Amino acid sequence: MKFAVVVFPGSNCDHDAYHAVKHVLGQDAAFVWHKETSLAGADVVILPGGFAHGDYLRTGAIARFSPIMQEVRRFADAGGPVLGICNGFQVLLEAGLLPGAMLRNRSVKFQCEHVFIRVEQTDTPFTSACRQGQVLRIPIAHGEGNYYAEPDVVERLERNRQVIFRYTTAAGEVTPEANPNGSVHNIAGLCNEARNVVGLMPHPERACELAIGSADGLAILESAVRSVSQGAFPAAGAGAKAVAAAR
Repeated sequence: MKFAVVVFPGSNCDHDAYHAVKHVLGQDAAFVWHKETSLAGADVVILPGGFAHGDYLRTGAIARFSPIMQEVRRFADAGGPVLGICNGFQVLLEAGLLPGAMLRNRSVKFQCEHVFIRVEQTDTPFTSACRQGQVLRIPIAHGEGNYYAEPDVVERLERNRQVIFRYTTAAGEVTPEANPNGSVHNIAGLCNEARNVVGLMPHPERACELAIGSADGLAILESAVRSVSQGAFPAAGAGAKAVAAAR
């Protein structure tokens, strides 16, 4: 199967994502420049972390207008799995592929540290290999990771089971102290209503080898491989083909 790693000017976790899927998981992977208009037959799309376009205006505000984002939207609408990591999550929010917005961290500081997140739902292409309630130790590195949405939107997200990851203690307890940035309801990641688009602020691609502190992020990326290869999510592997047919 093939992963497309989208690269914007200012992306700095693109090679991390490529390494994780290509060299750790042994899957095909390709970089896709933001000015491209094709995802090159990808089965899974990753929008990586970094500072797309320098995060001018707002995080992800300029990247949403990149030509490749039209193709990402078509891919997502066709049911293709899309994962936005950190800045990629911010881009998905700005593009309207996920609801809500990111505010400055509660501390008003850039925070780079390991945190614990609890898997809330397993029926997405990026959590199918996880256990509900499983706690993962994964690093964050962001200045604007404080997720916010209007109360009625948050209520809908909770009701629809769209909150996929939540900041917790190592024991899986949801506490204010376990929330590193002030995100509403301790939300660390969520999905769209169709459940094929997932965004999260922590970096699973930076937690794929024990030599760098944690391999817990593998559960998220391995889920994508499992979802496509086993056909657990029928739309997943067909996403690129459906986009090509629609063009």
